[in-house]
Amino acid sequence: MMQINRSRLFIASCIALAVTAMTFAIRAGILGQLSDSYGLSDTELGWINAMAFAGFPVATMLGGFLYNLMGAKKLLIVAFFCHLLGLILTMAADGFWLLIISSFFIGFANGSVEAGCNPLIADMYHKNKTTMLNKFHVWFPGGIVIGALISKFMTDASLGWELQIAVMLLPTVIYGYLMLTQKFPEAENIDNSTSHNIKALASPLFIFMVLCMTLTATTELGTQQWIERILGASGASPMIIMAMVTGLMAVGRYFAGPLVHTLNPVGILLASAIVSTLGIYTMSIATGNMVYFAAILFALGVTYFWPTMIGFIAEYQPRTGALGMSLIGGAGMFSVSMWNPVIGSWIDEGRVQAASQNLVGPAAELAAGQATLSNLTLFPLVLIVAFGGLYIYMRNRPKPQSGHSEGEQSSNIDNAEGAA
Repeated sequence: MMQINRSRLFIASCIALAVTAMTFAIRAGILGQLSDSYGLSDTELGWINAMAFAGFPVATMLGGFLYNLMGAKKLLIVAFFCHLLGLILTMAADGFWLLIISSFFIGFANGSVEAGCNPLIADMYHKNKTTMLNKFHVWFPGGIVIGALISKFMTDASLGWELQIAVMLLPTVIYGYLMLTQKFPEAENIDNSTSHNIKALASPLFIFMVLCMTLTATTELGTQQWIERILGASGASPMIIMAMVTGLMAVGRYFAGPLVHTLNPVGILLASAIVSTLGIYTMSIATGNMVYFAAILFALGVTYFWPTMIGFIAEYQPRTGALGMSLIGGAGMFSVSMWNPVIGSWIDEGRVQAASQNLVGPAAELAAGQATLSNLTLFPLVLIVAFGGLYIYMRNRPKPQSGHSEGEQSSNIDNAEGAA
């Protein structure tokens, strides 16, 4: 009888998450080429981006239910085939609508990876969940570094965007093969019931955090996804900036455990909002090498947003369980999908305003990018107020008990600490 090979399943999960991140980075790097190839406006590019981010929350929101129904293996096989289909359709695209469809499939695959791998790893490593989940989620920023560098070098070598998409087929086939040929655990060490979670979702605090998640996710991912279009004329390399930002995030998240456990999560969120505001504002006025300094500030600001938001739900809203963590993550990605066309329209409007000031060429692109970054600064500014109020509200409040068995509560919390 086939034995469960935890190491191979863990490696396959990491490769799948790296593919997820690479789709994000390479798509950001080829937006200019897509615009040139098909005559797309930035608003249209925004809708293409939106479909990738929309597919992700559809998968994660359903995943909270489907994992219990289908199990990890079937869910991850769905991710594999959606990745294959999305990448192939992207390379075969002849215009706007096929790019829309292919981006949705890729986004759905990305969300299915998250929905399947988090509980799988928590189940396999139930005695060491926090460490292994944190190691797993290093591969999102790590994969972005890989994708950003691939995109830069292939673009500099005048290789077409289709080849950049094709590069991702290899790791996709590898993780698919590993998943298809392995035996999976039977979910013996995690709580696979969702009925008690649903009742807790109406909590005002949970709803407040969902709204905040829409802003933290857009601050982080909305800015990064448009990095090539926003900073292309700044005198700095957008893909080097993305690689640098996500590299810092990978290191920060790898060593996040002691920091998150030692400091108050709300304090981390408030500090992150302040530093993110400074980082995006500095990018909006910087040129040349100063953009790299501003990007470091931005990276330090957004590093802990995603894991701390989900960790907060695990600690202070434990009755929402795995479903609550899936929903708040899905809400974050959904918000990014909704804001992407808006961000694209800001760039288009910035060009119009630049033209009215007789700016042309790189000067007009720089002005449009800086105006867009000024608008993006509003997201973390609102979060400073929101998290400041949350800090006062939560001060000296004890963490609530989940009402679960000790093993179930541990499973929920460790899943949160690994998410994102």
